Amino acid sequence: MKIRIREAQKSDMPDVISLIKELAEFEKEPDQVEIDSTILINDGFEENSYFKCFIAENNDCIIGAAIIYNRYSTWKGRTIHLEDLIVTEKMRANGVGTLLLDKVVNYAKKLNVKRVSWEVINWNKKAIKFYLNKGALIKQDWSIVHLDNNALKNYI
Repeated sequence: MKIRIREAQKSDMPDVISLIKELAEFEKEPDQVEIDSTILINDGFEENSYFKCFIAENNDCIIGAAIIYNRYSTWKGRTIHLEDLIVTEKMRANGVGTLLLDKVVNYAKKLNVKRVSWEVINWNKKAIKFYLNKGALIKQDWSIVHLDNNALKNYI
């Protein structure tokens, strides 16, 4: 198996959407994916793109993706948020996640950011173990807070 990690292209976005939908199924929220590949293309490949995507491929088949974007910490300065690190189920435990995370970390070092952060669902023990083995700290005392689209519409 020859896994290659590269920066995503517009033409990869249908495959990335498939990975996102697979992740949503895994996380038991398949009806929450509201975007499509056109939105990814519009949001990720314009002059002021909202995200950057790295993909993993094997024999020209996309088997994983890491989607990141810039954030700012009032304590640390420039940081990167890893929105999703996705490896298709049949390719897990083959080092693909490590290669994608390595690419994100090396990109973060190149940008000289002070932190890379992300979330992990508390029942995904394999992912938690993977991240801990990479030296990540899992903050147990913080909660994720969202105002979803409906809440935004109804906000005062």
